[in-house]
Amino acid sequence: MGYTDKTLTCSDCGTEFTFSSSEQEFFASKGFTNEPGRCPDCRAARKQRNSGGGYGGGGGYRQRQMYQAVCASCGKECQVPFEPRNGRPVYCSQCYTGSRR
Repeated sequence: MGYTDKTLTCSDCGTEFTFSSSEQEFFASKGFTNEPGRCPDCRAARKQRNSGGGYGGGGGYRQRQMYQAVCASCGKECQVPFEPRNGRPVYCSQCYTGSRR
C-alpha cells in the first residue's frame, strides 16, 4: 500500500504539521491504527513532561517524599522514605545497616 504525505492539525497547539509517508509506514509497521494527534514538538514536550527524568521511558518517577525522624538507636535526626508511626522505632541509615548484620 502506497502512502502519501498528509497535513494534520495538532490538537494541542493548533498548528498544521506533515504526517510523512515514511512516518505512516512506521506507524503501520508498529500496528498503530490512529494518526498522531499532536505535532512532533508537542509530542516531545508531552513525553518529557510524562517521563519526569526517571529510568527509561514512561512511568513518571517523582522525587520520593522524605519524612523527618529521630533515630531510635543513636538519637540523630534523619530522613526516612515513610511516615514514622508512634511506638515504632525508626533508624538512621547507619544504624539500620548495622542492625541488619
